[in-house]
Amino acid sequence: MTFNGALASMSVDILQFLIEIGFTILGAAFLARCWLHAIRFHPFNPFSQLIFRATEWLSKPLRGVLPSGKSIDYASLFGAYLIAVVYLFALWVIATRALPPYELIVPGLMAALVTLGRWLLNLIIWLTLIQAVLSWINPLAPMMPVLRTLTAPLLEPIRRILPNFSGFDFSPLVLLILAQIAMMVLSRINFTLFGV
Repeated sequence: MTFNGALASMSVDILQFLIEIGFTILGAAFLARCWLHAIRFHPFNPFSQLIFRATEWLSKPLRGVLPSGKSIDYASLFGAYLIAVVYLFALWVIATRALPPYELIVPGLMAALVTLGRWLLNLIIWLTLIQAVLSWINPLAPMMPVLRTLTAPLLEPIRRILPNFSGFDFSPLVLLILAQIAMMVLSRINFTLFGV
């Protein structure tokens, strides 16, 4: 491979990485907005305000068509789905330098649903990791009540199943392992459906 070929390949890899990071963060923000709505998190909390500002550009117009339900923010959920569709097709175009063939449109739309699951698992992993680390380093950090509120619906069922380990809480570790296993399964399904 020539130097120019290697440089072009590296440029594609960097672009794919940046798209992966950017779209994952954006998709996770929309899913976080859905989660905040579902658990009825206080809308004036600084974390809520950050999520609302980052997602309002798409959620607000979609809300005119898709009103929020009692426990599901349909506009934000559909916004996350649209972002997943754009993300997958952008990855395809960068990898192949061509538009996806017609027969891959439907598998691509299904793969976008799987991508939403992967982004949700990513969000769960990061929130759980941050909470676990902060609980050891600084359990009184101002962010801890927010993290506890966001992760409690996921950790409480695990805590009820796990035996008591003399005050040690292994539920975050179990949640991380389960989320990582699910992420592997969804990544394989995503690749099978759409090839990226």
